[in-house]
Amino acid sequence: MENNNLRAALTYLKKYHFSVIPIPKGKKYPVIKWEEYQKRLPTEQEVVDWWTKRPDSNIAIVTGIISGIYAIDLDDSEAEKTFNELVPDTLIMPTVSTPRGGKHHYFKCIDSELRNASFLLGKKMDFRGNGGIVVVPPSVNGTGKPYTYVDKLSIKDVAMPLLPDNIISIISSSKYNTSTSTINIGRNLQPSTNVYKCLQEGCRDEDMFHVANCLIRGKTHIGDVVELLEIYAKNCNPPYPEKDISVKIQSALDRVARRERNLAKEVEEWVCLQDGYFFSTDVVNSLQLSTREEKKNLWIILRRLCEESIIEKHGTKSGQYRLLNTEINRIDFLNASDENVLLLWPFEIEKYALLYPGNICIVAGTSNAGKTALLLNFVNMNMDKFKIRYQSSEMGESELKRRLSFFSTPLQEFKKVEWIDRAKDWWDLVEPEAINIIDYMEIHEEHYKISGWIKKIFDKLTTGIAILALQKPAGRQLGVGGSSTLDKSRLYLSVDFDKITMVKAKNWATNINPNGLSISYELHQGIHFTSDSTWKKEG
Repeated sequence: MENNNLRAALTYLKKYHFSVIPIPKGKKYPVIKWEEYQKRLPTEQEVVDWWTKRPDSNIAIVTGIISGIYAIDLDDSEAEKTFNELVPDTLIMPTVSTPRGGKHHYFKCIDSELRNASFLLGKKMDFRGNGGIVVVPPSVNGTGKPYTYVDKLSIKDVAMPLLPDNIISIISSSKYNTSTSTINIGRNLQPSTNVYKCLQEGCRDEDMFHVANCLIRGKTHIGDVVELLEIYAKNCNPPYPEKDISVKIQSALDRVARRERNLAKEVEEWVCLQDGYFFSTDVVNSLQLSTREEKKNLWIILRRLCEESIIEKHGTKSGQYRLLNTEINRIDFLNASDENVLLLWPFEIEKYALLYPGNICIVAGTSNAGKTALLLNFVNMNMDKFKIRYQSSEMGESELKRRLSFFSTPLQEFKKVEWIDRAKDWWDLVEPEAINIIDYMEIHEEHYKISGWIKKIFDKLTTGIAILALQKPAGRQLGVGGSSTLDKSRLYLSVDFDKITMVKAKNWATNINPNGLSISYELHQGIHFTSDSTWKKEG
């Protein structure tokens, strides 16, 4: 007999890269130890073993950075109405109807610090962020009523949007809000009642660990840690079992120990992804080093890297370094091709800028500005002439079919393109001699890694080309990763809601310098561009 829950759990894991764990039917919490699955995805074999042993288990997704998903749980229609008044009418998100008449809304997670929050919007809304879980379809409750996706709003039908800023403000101000309560570390602690709003049933475990972790990282004496957690435990609702306090403290100690053991490796990986010079303060900020001990260890690690000729001190400023590049790539110009790749682009970009074999093109755009529309139009214009491999990190089958159907080209023709669902390690699937499109390179923190990813893709190319889409903050020209994303690109396009700018065009098609040219446009049906202007430089 086929196990539908096992099949669904494997789909969530393999297709969407969600960290899935089993949860007993009718229960709120897993029976397995699931802390490690907040940091890593389970293996396929682990998933198979879980649902083979307990075939009627429901499916829960570990929310937060590990799965790239937030969940908002609304208890009833009243909460839904209040929530809808706070978000734009145009906001569309994957939505689940819960067995008790509520709703779950899914959003894209990009913040490793946004944690769980309960009893929001008049105690009718819960937020599941980093360290949380959410039960997903086709799970059922204790009476057999199912969790179901709202029609045409399933995870495969619509992409997860970012959380609106006003919702983030509500969540952020609900817990650990130092503007409304001050926490003093000491034996005579008199806790503010505001602090205890977070210590409620459903999130006590997470909150107790959060407190223990902060105290341990702050080098608080272990005796004080125990005494403080006992105070917190008594003020939980209901009171937290004192026998479990030692478990939380040990978990915090283990995390700090792992952090210290891995710091040297983290620093070396960070350093090896840099181009040009960097400061030790850049390492501190990027790796979020906060304690005096971590900063002292960093100085020792950087000195060792200098002794091993991996980096060297640079300039006259203290704490400034440069990565030594000893790799030799000889240029065989005599045997190089003289021909550029004859590509077609929307807005006739090819009349201004050229791409040659082995080149990288970056398309950096704000969310929903038209990055994917630009890339799909590119595919439509070039798929008869070139082999194209398109790696997508967010479009499901139904969404892709719908968007392609807006072209006049018959859907069957798009089978010439190799469409691949992929959200990480894109370089492993780069075709060296083909047109490779990656839509888009998702990264929610540690943006410094982007330049290293681009180099990996560049190194895989021979006669092929890679067109890489990046998210970019509104109001900026460059994508996440900043100026380092310019290094390998030969064409860099910045896409806003009504304008495309050629930030960098290394190879001119004519004697007209295309760098800095912009063109205004309108986007229709999410796929068709129109423009009544020409390329020109602003100002």
